[in-house]
Amino acid sequence: MHSLTKRHLSIDQIQALLRHSVGPHAELRDCTEVTDGFFNAVYAVTVRDGQEDNGQELVLKVAPDPGTKLLRYEVDLMHTEAEFFARAGAAGVPLPELIAAEPDAGYLLMRRLAGQTLHHAREAMTPPQLRSIRHELGVICSRLAHMTGPSFGYPRRDGHTRTDSWRTSFLVMVDDILADAVEYGRELPEPPAVIRARIETYTGALDEVTVPALVHFDLWDGNVFVVPDGDTYRVEGIIDGERAFYGDPIAELTSLAFFAEPEEVPGVLDGFLGRPLTGSEHTRLRLYRIYLYLIMVTEGATRGFDPAEHEPVRRYTLGKLAEELARL
Repeated sequence: MHSLTKRHLSIDQIQALLRHSVGPHAELRDCTEVTDGFFNAVYAVTVRDGQEDNGQELVLKVAPDPGTKLLRYEVDLMHTEAEFFARAGAAGVPLPELIAAEPDAGYLLMRRLAGQTLHHAREAMTPPQLRSIRHELGVICSRLAHMTGPSFGYPRRDGHTRTDSWRTSFLVMVDDILADAVEYGRELPEPPAVIRARIETYTGALDEVTVPALVHFDLWDGNVFVVPDGDTYRVEGIIDGERAFYGDPIAELTSLAFFAEPEEVPGVLDGFLGRPLTGSEHTRLRLYRIYLYLIMVTEGATRGFDPAEHEPVRRYTLGKLAEELARL
């Protein structure tokens, strides 16, 4: 999708980045922009590095131009993704092979995955195959939850949102997205102050979270690659860890069960927790959904999405936001 945040590079610029990352003899043989994403520019590139090299299939991910107007939480995202690669890899999570990480220069280079996104592949899956993949994703997120940080919040270098209390960090995150919604005049179901007060009323449940666990927070089906494996499928790798934070693992269910209750998505809870959610966890999940939906109804202001493409999604999400607020 078109977005004002996507940084478009010339072939010469891409060639220069590849030679810096792969080696001075790297030769760009093919380059195609991947248009599925919503934030960063992504290029599928084929690179040769010497006479006998048949070519490496890589993906170049490029951060927005410095100075691009972003939402308040969208700071240091390339640094966050590099950290996510390191921490998730150490947890045994399937990821693309990272070839080079230059977050200060605004790019990551990784091996191209061979499979399809779950968003596309699920149409050909049987219910047992899809259940198996959902279960595997739950297991992957349980591994992520064992990777802990020194504090709660986003791992951005300025320390904003980072505290020793998940309740405090989460409320700062909520305040930031509400401030964005006000700044850009975004439509909300209720006045921002009312939404903030309603959220705060239920944040006592967040005090149950005492360990800052690594949370991807964007594991919708478009960020999961799968490949056939015998008579079923397996997860080849997950991508786009740039929106990760340290917080409550239950927040993963916002995208593992996107626009649905976790109990309605077979396999997820069995793989993730091995049990049903408690009442308190349901309350916490509702708060995290509200936060995600606030982001989704606000982000179009800085991205310049095509109204014809984005308006149905915005209206639907606005309705879901209203539902979650009413359930509180």
